[in-house]
Amino acid sequence: MKSRTTVMISIVLAMLVASMDTTIMNTTMPVIAKELGGFELYAWTFAAYMITTTVLSPIAGRLSDIFGRKKVFAFGIILFLIGSLLCGMSQSMLQLVIFRAVQGIGAGFMMPFPAIIAGDLFSIEKRGKIQAFFTAMWGLSALLAPLLGAFFVEYMSWRWIFYVNLPICLLSLLTLLPYQEVYEPKKTSVDYIGAILFAVGVSFLLLDTVVEKNQLIYAVVGILFIVIFYFFERKQTSPLVPLSMVSNKTIKWMNINGFLGCAALFGTSSYIPLFLQNVAHQSLFMSGVALLGMAIGWMLVSVPAGKWILKYGYRLLLIIGNVLLVGSGVLLMMLNQNHGFSYVFITMFVQGLAFGLLSTVGVIGSQQMVEPHQKGISTSFFMFSRNIGTAIGVTIMGAFLTKAPDFMTGIHNLFLYGFVGSIIALLTSFLIKNEATEEKGNVRVQNQVV
Repeated sequence: MKSRTTVMISIVLAMLVASMDTTIMNTTMPVIAKELGGFELYAWTFAAYMITTTVLSPIAGRLSDIFGRKKVFAFGIILFLIGSLLCGMSQSMLQLVIFRAVQGIGAGFMMPFPAIIAGDLFSIEKRGKIQAFFTAMWGLSALLAPLLGAFFVEYMSWRWIFYVNLPICLLSLLTLLPYQEVYEPKKTSVDYIGAILFAVGVSFLLLDTVVEKNQLIYAVVGILFIVIFYFFERKQTSPLVPLSMVSNKTIKWMNINGFLGCAALFGTSSYIPLFLQNVAHQSLFMSGVALLGMAIGWMLVSVPAGKWILKYGYRLLLIIGNVLLVGSGVLLMMLNQNHGFSYVFITMFVQGLAFGLLSTVGVIGSQQMVEPHQKGISTSFFMFSRNIGTAIGVTIMGAFLTKAPDFMTGIHNLFLYGFVGSIIALLTSFLIKNEATEEKGNVRVQNQVV
C-alpha cells in the first residue's frame, strides 16, 4: 500500500505541472513578450503547447499498450523536464515557441496516465474517488497557476515559471520507480506511418482554430490527412486505433457525446472570468475562485460514480449528466449585468456536476469495454475527443465574442451556442447502450507495486 501511494504521488505531481503549464503563462506572457520581442508569435506560445499535447495523448496511450505504462510515462516526464529547462533558457520568442512544443510533447505523453494507471490499479468502485482526487489537482492548478505566475514575474523572473517544474518532475520520476507492472504488453509492431498521418491531420485541424488567415486551407488539409489515416488504418494488422474499438457502438457514442459536450460548454471557464472582471467588477483572484464551483461539483459526483455505474449502468448516468449540462446552459443564457459572483459560482457548480459525471463515467466506460491491451488507447482516445471538442468550442465562442457589437451581446451569443450544443449532446446520450461492467476478457489485469 505504501508503494502504491508513491506511484499515485508520481502521477499527481506530473499531472499538476502539466496542467499548470496550460494556464500559468496567461498572466506572464505580456512580460515575456516585452523582454524577448517577437510579439507576432505571442499566440503561438500557447498554440504550440496545446496542439502537441492534444495530438500526442492518444499516441501515448497506444504506445503504453505496446511497451507498458511505466516506460512511456517516464519518457513523457523526462521530455517535459527537458522542455521546461529549454523554455526557461529561451533567448527569443521563436525559441520559446519551439521549446513550448517540446514541453507539450512531454505533457501529451503524461496526461493520459492518471486515468490509465488508475484503471490498472483500482476497482471500478474506487476509480471514481481517484478521479475526484485528480480533479482536485486540476482545480488547484487553475487557482495556483496565475498566482505563481504573478509571483515569479514580480519577485524573481518569468523564467522560474518553467524552472519550478524541474524539481517536481525529478520527484515524480523518483516516486515512479516502485511501479512494477504485472500487465504484459502485447507484442506487436508500432504503426509509425499511421501515427504520422494522425498527427499531421489533427495538427492542421487544430491550427485552423488559431490562425487568422487561410482557415479553409488548413481545414481541408487536416480532413484530407484524417481520411487517408482512416483508410490506411483499415489495412493494418496493428493499427494505431484498433477498428474493433471504433466499431463498439457504446464507445463510439461515448466519444461523440464527450466531443459534443465539451465543444458546447467546456469553454465556459475561458470566458466567465471576463464577464466577472469586465461586468461584475470582480478581481482577477475572485474570478478564478468562481471557477472552483466547477471543481467542487466535479469532485462531488466523481467520488460515488464508480458505485453508481455498477448500480445504474452507463446510459442513465450519462443522460443525467447531459441534463445537468443543459441546465447549466440555461443558467448561462440567463446571465445579465445584475448577476455577480454568487450566481456564477452556482452556475459553474451545476456545470461541474455535469462534466464530473460525464467525464468519470466516460473514462471508466472506455476502460471496461475493451481488451486489457487496448485500455491505454481507449482511455486516451476518449480524452482526446474531449480535448478536440474543447479546442473547437473555445474558438467558436471566441468568434461570437469578438464579432459582437458589444461585450454582453457577445456573451449572450456564445452561451446561446453552448446551450444549443448541450441539447445536441443530450440527444446523442440516448443512443448509448448499457453494457456489462465486467472488464473484457473476464479477467481484469491488475498492475501491482512492490
